[in-house]
Amino acid sequence: MNVLIVESQASLANLWKSHLTRMGAEVMVAIDQTTAIELIESHAFDVIVLDLVLENGGALTVSDMARYRQPAARVVFVTSANFFSDGSIFRHCPNACAFLPSSTEPSDLAVLVDHYGRPH
Repeated sequence: MNVLIVESQASLANLWKSHLTRMGAEVMVAIDQTTAIELIESHAFDVIVLDLVLENGGALTVSDMARYRQPAARVVFVTSANFFSDGSIFRHCPNACAFLPSSTEPSDLAVLVDHYGRPH
């Protein structure tokens, strides 16, 4: 399973990466929109873990590019903000499969990513 983590806080991204790697995932990390789009254009991903509030760039732009370049990739949105807390993210981003707080236990996030990333 190939996973892209798009998270501005490198320490949090690396924490998530370590949990996913232990589960057997191949994980790449981007800390901004530009790097995320470059990776989406050059690598195939099963799941993208995407912080809704990026310091440099826009998460919805990244999600749109993923939908265009990799329509089968699922997007797990994470956030520490209250944006889209009504569930409307699923109307705005058809490739969204989950919406979690950034404070979700890394092991729980890894299990969810594994669920959406592995063929069933």
